[in-house]
Amino acid sequence: MDEKARTRQRLADAVKAEMERAPLDKITVSQIVERAGVTRQTFYRNFRDKYDLVNWHFEELAQKSFKQMGVSLTLREALIKKFQFLKGERTFFTQAFRSRDHNSVVAYDYQCILEFYTAVLQKKLGVSRLPGDIAFLLEMYCDASIHKTVEWVTTGMERPIPELVDLLLAAMPEKLKDLLSDLQ
Repeated sequence: MDEKARTRQRLADAVKAEMERAPLDKITVSQIVERAGVTRQTFYRNFRDKYDLVNWHFEELAQKSFKQMGVSLTLREALIKKFQFLKGERTFFTQAFRSRDHNSVVAYDYQCILEFYTAVLQKKLGVSRLPGDIAFLLEMYCDASIHKTVEWVTTGMERPIPELVDLLLAAMPEKLKDLLSDLQ
């Protein structure tokens, strides 16, 4: 791990520790840098704001799970891995998903999965822009799946992960299921 990655991880660890004591929206950059033992200048060389830091940490999750879908993991396996990661960092993600800032991890997660699925479908269909009906179904599905993810995280993560994943996959519109079948 290079120095920049170590610094970013130290900042992520600091914000996670602060989230044990307070909601994300109440945590300041000053608290994060003090806990991490770095300067504000170091923080801002790495991140635009605390939400960018949280989203960076979330992106680490995406690289380890969701973005492996269709590469080394099936859709179901990738989703299970994603939810295991969320559960493994329960406090962090509970606080992150409760934030209502426009740069929140909720918005970031939606954008990530929408862009990922869009790229997969564009490549599969050989188009630079998805047909309107497919784009609509995809946006609706991504929005609903994020909503259910946030609900699961913020209400205690009680539903077993395999059951949650199976329900999310069952809720996928048939047209999308057909197009994404090779990822399953």
